[in-house]
Amino acid sequence: MKLSAPKILLGLGLLIVIGYVLSDLVFNDDQYVYKLKQERKQKNAQFRSHRDSPLPEELHENFDSLRYYSADRAWRVTAQLERLPAGDTISLPLTEGSADKYTRFARATFQWQGQPQTLTLLKRASKTDPTLFVPFTDKTNGLGSYGGGRYLDVETPGDNDKQVVLDFNRSYNPYCAYGGNFSCPMPPKENRLTIEVPVGEKSYKEE
Repeated sequence: MKLSAPKILLGLGLLIVIGYVLSDLVFNDDQYVYKLKQERKQKNAQFRSHRDSPLPEELHENFDSLRYYSADRAWRVTAQLERLPAGDTISLPLTEGSADKYTRFARATFQWQGQPQTLTLLKRASKTDPTLFVPFTDKTNGLGSYGGGRYLDVETPGDNDKQVVLDFNRSYNPYCAYGGNFSCPMPPKENRLTIEVPVGEKSYKEE
């Protein structure tokens, strides 16, 4: 059966559109990974030379890089958002024995390989901080990632937002993971994930 010229042109047009979409997806993935690498490069520089580096001073000169899992775009998770009543506070124990108070802002729920997971998003005491604080544990703790759990910062959702993005590729260690006399908030029980999160920062040293 012969195809008419308009049909051939339509088919070629669709192929071109599909090609653009696919190339755009690859470009976006490349940009995403590139931005992650730049952020990590900048953090390494700060750890190496900044006076506020959490590393003991004698380690600065020979410090090369923090350890990370490979980036995986699938772990940039879109979660359902459930806002919590204003004034709902939680006290997080600190590693040196005292505690800090935070406000529960919302719960974020997502599915990972058929398993429902929930994290509580916390608001820091500083009202000028534009991000929410998410300390969490998962099944990689002590088996690749820091045994005490990791942290995640999340952009504060807009008033009408029903979803929130949790980018686990950007999860990072508390300062306590690097030695020194730091006091770090410990993840609450409600933020214990039942899955492995094999992305983000690994433990500073092999565990």
